[in-house]
Amino acid sequence: MNVMGEIIQSLDWSPLMISLKTGAVATVISFFLGIFAANRVVHAGPRVKAVADGILTLPMVLPPTVAGFFLLLLFSRRRPFGMFLFDHFGLSVVQTWGGCILAATVIAFPLMYRNARAAFEQLDMNLIYAGRTLGMPETRIFWRIVVPNAGPGIISGTILTFARALGEYGATSMLAGNIPGKTSTISQKIAMVIQDGDYVTAGVWVIIIMLIAFGVIVAMNLVAGKNMKNIQRW
Repeated sequence: MNVMGEIIQSLDWSPLMISLKTGAVATVISFFLGIFAANRVVHAGPRVKAVADGILTLPMVLPPTVAGFFLLLLFSRRRPFGMFLFDHFGLSVVQTWGGCILAATVIAFPLMYRNARAAFEQLDMNLIYAGRTLGMPETRIFWRIVVPNAGPGIISGTILTFARALGEYGATSMLAGNIPGKTSTISQKIAMVIQDGDYVTAGVWVIIIMLIAFGVIVAMNLVAGKNMKNIQRW
């Protein structure tokens, strides 16, 4: 126990804080983009839906390093788009915390999108027709009827998105690098200490991140349970 306490006291907590901040921001971005994309794809024609779904889901089936490779090609300051962002807006993505957010968002976004789309496709259209009969505008119908009734799927997508963004490693390493105190995430830290042969420290980090992830999932499930306590189940 003394050894474990000494290890915990000697830990550099910056990778954990970077991971938590990155996961939170990536989840918020993916939440709104995923709901927007799911809503548009659900109402698209069969051919457009097939193509759009394939593009939006592709980062989920590709190895993260492949996604990181394409992001690096796109946002590198040696490439046209990366040069444009830096010259006109002063934005640099490679080896910055913004790169961590971008990589985590790209990798985690498909989970939010797929869950939201599945939830939208299972909605009872009579609820939407009732809202239109009452004269509600489409925007209000979406946020007051569609989203609440798709709540279980959206909440599941949010939980999975956060968990995926929190543990992202491949794309983040390629785009943002591993700069201590700046872009070094918890996944990168675990990989580094394992490479150094320090399995005890790696184990401590693994336990910490597992406890945090489990706590977040339980908390979100409790909140979701309160919001859906009046929904009848078979």
